[in-house]
Amino acid sequence: MARTRAQRRRHSLFLTIALVVTLVVLVFARDVARSAHGAITNQRSENRSFAGLANTLLVQENDFDTRMARLLQSGATLSRPIFDARLNQLDQQLSYWSTSADLLRRPKLAHDINDKIADMTDTRVDDYEEIFATIARSLKLPAPSPSAVGTPSSDPAHSLYVTALKWNQDRFALRHEPGTARLDALTLSSAKLFTSSGVTGLTSSPSLAAVRGIGIAAVSVSPAPLPATRGVLLLPPVSTITLGVSIVNTGFVAQGVTLEVTMSPSNGPLPALRQTFHVELVPLQSYAFTPQVIAVVSGERATLNIRITGAPASAGLTRSKRYRVELSPPGLAALPAG
Repeated sequence: MARTRAQRRRHSLFLTIALVVTLVVLVFARDVARSAHGAITNQRSENRSFAGLANTLLVQENDFDTRMARLLQSGATLSRPIFDARLNQLDQQLSYWSTSADLLRRPKLAHDINDKIADMTDTRVDDYEEIFATIARSLKLPAPSPSAVGTPSSDPAHSLYVTALKWNQDRFALRHEPGTARLDALTLSSAKLFTSSGVTGLTSSPSLAAVRGIGIAAVSVSPAPLPATRGVLLLPPVSTITLGVSIVNTGFVAQGVTLEVTMSPSNGPLPALRQTFHVELVPLQSYAFTPQVIAVVSGERATLNIRITGAPASAGLTRSKRYRVELSPPGLAALPAG
């Protein structure tokens, strides 16, 4: 039976609609494929970029671990200043770890690998700083400046060991993701050493032992004394004198020092005077005291004692000075030159 014109028209319309639908499906499928391919490409790029930055940080941590282990092993042969300098050099690196770890938190990657490496690094920073503080306390060294970002562990060496083992399991998280990124393992040398021996090898070292020594380096008097025999401060007729006392800490150890100045007149109306000062001296440093102005009278005779306490006297220095103070009578001033 011959088709009517209306039937042929409907058939052509259906063919046209089918062709349009097919084209739309094909275009949509192509866009989906391109989008998926682009997403995989972006993910591959992100994973590889993350791996490059993360491995840079991990290499730094492993290099640090090697240097820390070497310091624990050979530190007993070093002097206190050199050991302290190397400990501080290591400590100064830790703040950079935290900064690098925070930068790795974005963008988010599969299996939360970003937060795992950042959290692990922050924990290790705290653990190392606690170990440094323990070493400094044991050797009576100046403690490194803390930059801890969390709560330190009660057993930092064990925490270092555990976090390293945990990371060495987590580091395979991106192995089967786009880019097949490979993340480095962490080494355990310093954690093992500190767990087994702690600070025993360091505290038993003679070269790292704290040797204390203080002394009076110089005493100044204003107005300047007139020429006199040793131990005598012959002063012009003035109403006040000012002292300056410089003391030195010759040991590489923080040292508390007390300065005591006494002025005991043997004649005249003024009572005995006593001044006391306290200061914490940093290693191998000096400090200048300026006691309060001391009132005197013309013709006075007195004994001035300057004494420091807190540690033994250093070789070549003394912890006390004793002077006989003599004030010239009124009108007996030094003759002008010429």
